[in-house]
Amino acid sequence: MSSQRRATVGAVLFGLALALAVTSACVPESASVGVAVTTPPPAARVEVIGTSPGPEYVWIGGHWGWQGSEYVWVDGRYDRAPHAKAKWVPGHWKNTKRGWVWTDGHWK
Repeated sequence: MSSQRRATVGAVLFGLALALAVTSACVPESASVGVAVTTPPPAARVEVIGTSPGPEYVWIGGHWGWQGSEYVWVDGRYDRAPHAKAKWVPGHWKNTKRGWVWTDGHWK
């Protein structure tokens, strides 16, 4: 294999690895894309809400996420609103014909 072809293959592999890393970082731990769970999530935990790091931060409450074959608690956190009028719409579990399905929270 020529050095030019090796460099091209290396660049393509690097680009693919970078794309995978960026894509993985965009999917929250709790996302359950296309997954329907047969058992309902446990009751939400009571969380202690600490001091906000600043006035532009909003508390995003924790929730039960689905990981593999069990529910796991995803701790609440403060997040910076993308703009002054942004509102956080919490994620939620919905009971459907397929089972319990998670809808991620988002900024509105």
